[in-house]
Amino acid sequence: METTNENPAVVETVLDGSRFVRACLRRPVDRTPVWFLRQAGRYMQEYRDVRKHHTLVEICMQPELAAEVTITAAEKLGVDAAIIFADLLLPLAPMGLPFEFQAGEGPVVHHPVRTAEDVRALRTDRTDELAYVARAIEKVAAHFRDRLGIIGFCGAPYTLASYMIEGGGSRNYINTKRMMYGDTTSWRGLLDKLVVVLTEYCLLQVQAGADVIQIFDSWVGSLGLADYRDYALEASKRLVQAVQKMGVPVIYFGVETAGLLSAMASTGADVIGLDWRQPLNEGWRTVGYGHAVQGNLDPITLFAPLEVLELRVKEILRAAGGRPGHIFNLGHGIVPGTPVENVQAVVRMVREFRLEEAARG
Repeated sequence: METTNENPAVVETVLDGSRFVRACLRRPVDRTPVWFLRQAGRYMQEYRDVRKHHTLVEICMQPELAAEVTITAAEKLGVDAAIIFADLLLPLAPMGLPFEFQAGEGPVVHHPVRTAEDVRALRTDRTDELAYVARAIEKVAAHFRDRLGIIGFCGAPYTLASYMIEGGGSRNYINTKRMMYGDTTSWRGLLDKLVVVLTEYCLLQVQAGADVIQIFDSWVGSLGLADYRDYALEASKRLVQAVQKMGVPVIYFGVETAGLLSAMASTGADVIGLDWRQPLNEGWRTVGYGHAVQGNLDPITLFAPLEVLELRVKEILRAAGGRPGHIFNLGHGIVPGTPVENVQAVVRMVREFRLEEAARG
């Protein structure tokens, strides 16, 4: 017997909704909705033109620019949802943790959180400094009205905590796990502060017009199942449920998470994002059919010849089996150098799939 995952707040708030929102709630749609992780980025000439004059953070902090980049990408691709242009690390600044993006190195946190004193010093009372993201969402929502779903997002507590502790990217997460295992009180205190800030941040986005919030747990694949359950799950679950109480569905996404999917689903998130490392039908079975799923084309397939690309797209759509609750997406973000025309071709393939299958019947 199928379990249901519709939370009452969302059911009361979303009456009809866009194709994308309906799919998030596992409601019938006329065709599979499609959007892409990192759909506004350096692979697109329009974005590169903006970046000639502005840094990534400058774009994020200027609502007009962030809205322009968001709208341009969604319209050029013809997708069913627009995700606001922002960065996972933006909440770090009002917490008192400055960072910057260094060429070739990605984000760098200059004073990583390594001690109990560092955790205690973090602020949780300045989330309103992120209001520029809300203003960008207002502009995007006003532009699209009901034509597209509007996605706000944040990082998950584990992933942001890892950035804060490591000071940037990491291969082994030594400092993160050292605190996690060796100073569990400080670790849990850090996650608690992040849940407070991220909940308020998501509320700003929902009040501005976000229809859905996606929570990115980009680094959670660094954990084994036991560690995920012991050190990360509870904080993510609190954040998911806090956002759902705002009346919107939640997408919870991680990478290299095949072994964690069942536990991730226990957060109660409406949609679980699947990467490309297992067939979509297997991932959905693991998650449980009481959840919608998002994914899961390998982003590098976008470099393949169109006949190969079409084969892979149709494999995923057929694996979904027409079950309500599938959102077509990549298993991770679009990478620089991806041919824009191939991304547009995928949108056409997804749109035409139902017509092709109907013709066969």
